[in-house]
Amino acid sequence: MLLQLSAAELGRLVVAQTGSVRLPLTERLIKSAEDKGRTASAGDVASWNNSIPVVVKALLDCGLGAVEVQVEVDLPHTNSAVDLVLCGRQHGTGTDSYLAVELKQVRHATVDPRCPIAVDLGFGDGKNKLHPVRQVQRYCEYMVRYLPHLREGADQLTGVALLHNARDADVEALFDLPESDHGFLYTLDDLDRFRRVLTSKFTPASGKPAAQALEQARREPLLKVTDVARQRSVVNGGLTLLDEQYLAFDRITRHLEKAAPHTGFDVGLFYDPDSAHNSAPDTGPKRVYILRGGPGSGKSAVALELQRELGLKGRETVLASGSHAYTETLRDIMIGTARQGQVSSKRRSAQKLYQYFNSFTDTPPDSLDVLICDEAHRMRRNSTDRWTPKELRDDDRPQATELISAAKVPIFLLDDHQSIRPDEVGTAEYLKELAEASGCLVEVTDLEGTFRAGGSKLYQRWVQRLLGLDTSDPVTWRPDGRMMLAVADSPEQMEQFIRERGLEGATARITAGFCWPWSNPDGDRLVDDVVIEDWRRPWNVKPQHTVPYAPKSDLWSTDRRGIDQIGCVYTAQTFEYDWNGVVIGPDLLFRDGKFRVDRSASHDPAFRGPIADEIVERCIRNAYHVLLTRGVVGTVVYAVDPETHNALRRLIPGTIGMQHYDGAQPKLTAEGSQLPPDFNRRDR
Repeated sequence: MLLQLSAAELGRLVVAQTGSVRLPLTERLIKSAEDKGRTASAGDVASWNNSIPVVVKALLDCGLGAVEVQVEVDLPHTNSAVDLVLCGRQHGTGTDSYLAVELKQVRHATVDPRCPIAVDLGFGDGKNKLHPVRQVQRYCEYMVRYLPHLREGADQLTGVALLHNARDADVEALFDLPESDHGFLYTLDDLDRFRRVLTSKFTPASGKPAAQALEQARREPLLKVTDVARQRSVVNGGLTLLDEQYLAFDRITRHLEKAAPHTGFDVGLFYDPDSAHNSAPDTGPKRVYILRGGPGSGKSAVALELQRELGLKGRETVLASGSHAYTETLRDIMIGTARQGQVSSKRRSAQKLYQYFNSFTDTPPDSLDVLICDEAHRMRRNSTDRWTPKELRDDDRPQATELISAAKVPIFLLDDHQSIRPDEVGTAEYLKELAEASGCLVEVTDLEGTFRAGGSKLYQRWVQRLLGLDTSDPVTWRPDGRMMLAVADSPEQMEQFIRERGLEGATARITAGFCWPWSNPDGDRLVDDVVIEDWRRPWNVKPQHTVPYAPKSDLWSTDRRGIDQIGCVYTAQTFEYDWNGVVIGPDLLFRDGKFRVDRSASHDPAFRGPIADEIVERCIRNAYHVLLTRGVVGTVVYAVDPETHNALRRLIPGTIGMQHYDGAQPKLTAEGSQLPPDFNRRDR
């Protein structure tokens, strides 16, 4: 949140000053944004200068100067924010009352004929946005989901989209979308109706108690990928998708009604032979969807939500991946839902619903209705490996071509900076070229949000700059109140901190660069391969082995026993945990102001043989990009190389050390004001 004041206090800040084009309120908000490490965009400045005064004036006209106004209210766990949340008291009951307001300066709007929630708001960028009513509806649903305080009354939270520059006739198509208590639409012609909403929602009493209650409200933990998978069969049990996530989801599901009206893949769950293929499919070119986003942007959430929603409607959707850990975890979760006597049938269904990229070499064209390819950056050049029978080998056919051919509607979700092996080629550009060469229409959607690192876009950009994944040099981390980043001065210190977070009930793991050998178990015991001076710990179990008292490799990220081993990039990718410890090995050295790769320090067998240095460098940088972006609440780093560690100490102001709390025994805690609001030790 950038600012909280009463409407009366804001009224004094929305009075234009002689010689200034910006209101005092706008100047204050620009400064507040800078203090949080964010640069206000031209759109932000225009909205603050022109839109907020409309709401403030309406409140004052209604005699509601004591209503508290919160500006740019962050949604829990994500970078999305509600423009305004008005806080006050309800009539009659006197209980807390809230109004979420999305402000739009648009004057004209048109709806995409293919998708009624995709609208052109006249920004001139050629990109459709989510319908403003649906946007505020999803924001309200998200707030109710993660803030239990808003569930205390059925009508406690209301949402509106205010297009204060637009006439009804100029945005007429927007009114076709059904409204709800979480989303009403008002224009310049409706300001009197908007004022009536204010007077019905709030009394003249002070809104400070309500605002304070909302600010201090307990936040439910973020639903992680595995949580969504477990809720596959629960109505309203998935994620509340936001903004471009929801727009992509809705667009795809609407296209499926035309391209794949009924299932053609019998997995014994929802198949209805009497209704299959009764509707004529879309006869146009095959449409391929590519959803591109960074770590925590919700790619896997969208994939699982699509599969869940289609499953509830009786439509089978196969989800494929190049990650063994991801696929086997999803299968394990589904098998775990089996009732007595159903384990075998559940296992067969799980193996059909969750597959690998190389499972479609001989699949007939368009035999699957929907194929979702998650982690598509891990796609290989072809599906041939040493186990492929000679008669099925086809080294010239791209793996992506097999996947595109197999389904009526292929969907790819990827991050251009997460390919970690030399033979992984999945990028949006590569897939788009292959699909278009096959005569397909391609839609590429960028998922801009983040549901990890406390919703800190600043942290994502900082990691990319640190690792040299964009053109900018590394910079000092500037705490933004969302994500905790700190340095440990020894692996022992890191482990103690991570274990304490685990004892507090959080999920917590340590990972490391692949700079130590990975031994087979010594009987029933894991070998302590990761050695840093006197500190010794084992890697997670190898995929082909099992060891008592340790989770299988595929379940390392999700089994609570995983805290006892050091994870590698192959077991951590796709997953997330609250607290993230990362050991930077000697394969990544900070020299002359930037990181450089030393491939000789890597023990990754994928880099053996005549592989070009630039490919190895890309993979190692991407591997650390994966490791550094697993944390939901915080990340602690330690570098084995002394010069690299000293550089991290200069770039990261936060540290961990021994401190006293409330007279208790000293314990290892994070220092500094960079602790995010989700982490309050006294509440744990």
